[in-house]
Amino acid sequence: MSYVTKQQMIDRFGQAEIEALTDRDGTADAIVDAVLDPAIGRADAEINGYLAKVYSLPLATVPDVLTDWAADIARWQLYTDRIPDHVKDRYQAVIARLKDVAAGRMSLGDQTPADSQVSNSDTPQFSGPDRVFTRSSLTGL
Repeated sequence: MSYVTKQQMIDRFGQAEIEALTDRDGTADAIVDAVLDPAIGRADAEINGYLAKVYSLPLATVPDVLTDWAADIARWQLYTDRIPDHVKDRYQAVIARLKDVAAGRMSLGDQTPADSQVSNSDTPQFSGPDRVFTRSSLTGL
């Protein structure tokens, strides 16, 4: 499940910008999904790299803030050169927030923590015979 969809990218940045970024040779006059989809996938992977430290993935629900962050990362991914300062600034701000999430300084709300995946049945159990030598068995020697 992606954090952002094609339609959400269009709603956020406009049809013209997404078309210009994906129709790289200028012949399609439309959004090229073969360019947009990998950028969205890379944005998801980048986000998951930070979230996996603190949350069980996939998330049960996607907070709106992740949709915004994924859109900004995917947009940054679509630029091949001469990235405008405002796009770069938004990308860097998102990465800073993701680092805060990974460090535990920021929460995404009601999500399952990554450490909750481990249950008692998953931890190693040790057993062995009773001790041969104890304090009481060695007294008087």
